[in-house]
Amino acid sequence: MFVQRVVLPASPLESWTVLGEDDVPVGPIERYLAYLTDIERSPNTIKAYAHDLKDWFAFLAGRGLDWREVRLEDLGEFVAWLRLPPMARDGTVAVLPSVQRHCTESTVNRKLSALSAFYTHAARHGVDVGELLVTWQPAGRHGGGWKPFLYHISKNAPVARRTIALKVPKKLPRVLTVAEVQAVLDACEHLRDRLLFAVLYDSGCRIGEALGLRHGDLAVAERELTVCRRDNDNGARSKSVSARTVPVSGELLRLYADYLHHEYGDLDSDYVFVNLWGRPHGHPLAYPAVYDLVRRLRRRTGIDFDPHWWRHTAATRMLRDGVPIEVVSRLLGHVHVTTTAAVYGHLTVEDARRVLEQAGWFTGREVRW
Repeated sequence: MFVQRVVLPASPLESWTVLGEDDVPVGPIERYLAYLTDIERSPNTIKAYAHDLKDWFAFLAGRGLDWREVRLEDLGEFVAWLRLPPMARDGTVAVLPSVQRHCTESTVNRKLSALSAFYTHAARHGVDVGELLVTWQPAGRHGGGWKPFLYHISKNAPVARRTIALKVPKKLPRVLTVAEVQAVLDACEHLRDRLLFAVLYDSGCRIGEALGLRHGDLAVAERELTVCRRDNDNGARSKSVSARTVPVSGELLRLYADYLHHEYGDLDSDYVFVNLWGRPHGHPLAYPAVYDLVRRLRRRTGIDFDPHWWRHTAATRMLRDGVPIEVVSRLLGHVHVTTTAAVYGHLTVEDARRVLEQAGWFTGREVRW
């Protein structure tokens, strides 16, 4: 089995499917991926789901199992199978305990989530799949005194929960120091490249959001940048459902003006970041070109980074400078402030001592131990 890119007729959008050994799309997967395309899920999301479902159906084929009749124990074996190196998954190669796991805990959990969504979709369309990926438990076990809206009506209804998940080690977001940020900016040979990383650092937007920027998204007089969800010719996408406006510095907008004057010139394009020295000339800058740029900057500076670190760095800088977390959440485009807290919660402990010291908590005590 393998994942195949699909270009939709009469549409600029792309999708993905999974082909079997006979080079024909696998029916159940194709129906689900087509549904995701119809509801306008990101092509990158559809591609990830295609790879996840390909792994599941390859595992089932190796054991002669029907996808509609598998048991929960089979799912547990699938998790163990994912953790094995690919060359050892057919059982003919012994794996030593010291061999590194092939799939991380977070990757396994993502694949399980994809399977859960796939089976839920199948069940809603009349396929008898049993209760493979969910346990049905009474609703209403909510902490404290909080109860959801219409709790009195739905409290006895079953709630679907995924039954298998691996514990994922908590990772702190990777951030750059001020000196590293400056070193990368100074290593940029072109104003366009310097502006790109300056936008990421000043606004905290994602690289896909930056590559999708149009000139109309920058309000110079108001010193604002607006991130919009739209289809872009370079495949860049915004994860945010709705548009958001972010205040930016005057220095960033001056850099933007210099870029337009010295490099952009009279080029006729709506996009801010375009190919000026590569091909096709004048087309919007795409992800591969950015990652080529990142590799060059890594070599020049000796700093190991990727574009998403700049978003983490911006968010960390805001929180350390005392910006309320709900404001940071809105600027980052998070739907829920809990997402911001989950990613950047390390700041609560890491910076607590500094804040307490500034408040004089550890000095001038009236009580001595």
